[in-house]
Amino acid sequence: MSDELKNELAELEQEMQRPDFWFDKDAAQRTVRRYEELKEELAGRGKYDRGPAILNLFPGAGGDDAEDFVRILKEMYLGYAAAQNWTVDHLHVHENEHGGYKNLSLEIEGKDAYGTLKNESGVHRLVRVSPFNAKKQRHTAFAMVEVVPRLAQVGEIDLSEEDIRVEFSKSGGPGGQNVNKRETAVRVVHLPTDIAVHADTERSQAQNREKALEILRGKLYRFLEEQKKKQQEGMQVSKTTLAEWGSQIRSYVLHPYQMVKDHRTGVEESDVDKVLGGYLDSFIEAESQL
Repeated sequence: MSDELKNELAELEQEMQRPDFWFDKDAAQRTVRRYEELKEELAGRGKYDRGPAILNLFPGAGGDDAEDFVRILKEMYLGYAAAQNWTVDHLHVHENEHGGYKNLSLEIEGKDAYGTLKNESGVHRLVRVSPFNAKKQRHTAFAMVEVVPRLAQVGEIDLSEEDIRVEFSKSGGPGGQNVNKRETAVRVVHLPTDIAVHADTERSQAQNREKALEILRGKLYRFLEEQKKKQQEGMQVSKTTLAEWGSQIRSYVLHPYQMVKDHRTGVEESDVDKVLGGYLDSFIEAESQL
């Protein structure tokens, strides 16, 4: 694959040297953009780093606090996205009766969205006085953040109809209310890996099916990338790699002191409210060096 990219890069370089290259300004700009993308890819940056991202959030251990932690993380990432002038759409939302979430998926579109957020994937930990505990005791909750690229077109990740199972159900609104009586919600299961995805915010089955397939392609891309990485490290890979929780990557401590610490980079921020409001710059800058 690298030889193909190098050949394409060489062809673009020759094209850019033609005297009439800039006569068609739009075509020239497209060529330059492709040239820059190829240079970055050959330099080691990810193939989809410049494109949109799908952000999936799941509660872990912690009951209501974990589901509320998903809400907190959602608001944090919405704040960060707004600061980057990115747009965010909801793809799947499963809200509980307390305003938290059993799971949700967001589509984030903007410059370098996936490349910027991809290292946010992992287990996040919250320590605070639980608002759901009558004794006001300190409680620890966990949530999983999963960031995958949005792969709208069939390309590197090709899905065979024999390898997927598509299920339909009624779309539900906040609190479980049935807003749309038709069965427009879609769940797609990739049978070889047991990876399942949901989409339920579009108006039709067909639209939700396409959104679900985009998410699934992104999950499979991350799954294959993890396989390659672990194989290179001589580690055994299971088909549930993406679902394995392992140790947390970041802790958000609100009690007895206030601190957000990334356990991979050592970066700390004492202004917890600022971080939960969307200030992730110091963490993401350090992550880019991982």
